Amino acid sequence: MAMLAEQLPPRLEAHEPPEARGLRRDGVRLLVSHYRDDRIEHARFTDLPRFLGPRDLLVANDSGTLPAALTAWRADGSTIALHLSTHLVGQLWVVEPRKTTVTATEVLALPGGGTITLLAPYADSTRLWVAQLDLPVPLVSYLHQWGRPIAYPYVHESWPIELYQTVYAREPGSAEMPSAGRAFSKDVLANLAQRDVRFETLTLHTGVASLESHESPYEEQFSVPPTTAEALQATWLAGGHVVAVGTTVVRALESAVDEHGRVIPTRGRTDLVITPDRGVRVVDGLLTGFHEPEASHLAMLEAIAGRRHLEKTYRAALDGGYLWHEFGDSHLILP
Repeated sequence: MAMLAEQLPPRLEAHEPPEARGLRRDGVRLLVSHYRDDRIEHARFTDLPRFLGPRDLLVANDSGTLPAALTAWRADGSTIALHLSTHLVGQLWVVEPRKTTVTATEVLALPGGGTITLLAPYADSTRLWVAQLDLPVPLVSYLHQWGRPIAYPYVHESWPIELYQTVYAREPGSAEMPSAGRAFSKDVLANLAQRDVRFETLTLHTGVASLESHESPYEEQFSVPPTTAEALQATWLAGGHVVAVGTTVVRALESAVDEHGRVIPTRGRTDLVITPDRGVRVVDGLLTGFHEPEASHLAMLEAIAGRRHLEKTYRAALDGGYLWHEFGDSHLILP
């Protein structure tokens, strides 16, 4: 997009959690933008409740983050980094062998007596593979013993998995943190409740980071429970706004719409990609982080707010020194 440089300035990358910068998790900055009139406000995440009203609904993704990065050994004794991405069925997973060339039927040794057998490339991807995972103990126990959080070069140190969890996380299953909700604290949730802002959750287990330009979307497992579907209907009837906490929530909700345009309780898999041409049907606003120029998520933001508004807000974020990535600042997009 025109509002972003081709490469994000390093000074705007969040290299560590806000707690390591002397802040509470809810102390990050919050840029609030209104796409109907292009108003922009600057705040802190603790101010979030004052931008929402008693008829509004926040929907968040309660998937917990797995320490899904492992070290694997090849037959020649060399090591590679391996990221678990998406559970398929049984022992089959979509995995990402990082920055290396692998072949079908190759067997990699894992710590503690585990193995993984690479079966075939996933769809049309050159980096994702379907693999059979054989572990000596249940997955979650194994990963908490031998795995580590997936992290990218802009994060300069290793941080414990607890710093990659939201305060409302439930079932573990995401390869990477649903990071839009990381800044929520128990205090912020309590203040929202005092303002009668409804807060509901759904579950979408996220895979590894954004698709590369040549890749087809891969499926992710999601579940929209009855209470959340009912809350959306009540919010619309009351004239309130539905605000998704993160792009994963938009993807799940838009995948649960029936032929009458209503969100219904749904459990399944989705490979939905939301673009400006497709548009959105069920959300009015979005709480998210800031996305890099090549991120596929920007198309979804454009579908909600429009390209012109995004250009204005991202210019304001760049000029204002807001921080990017999962440990960075937040952006609340409202009508």
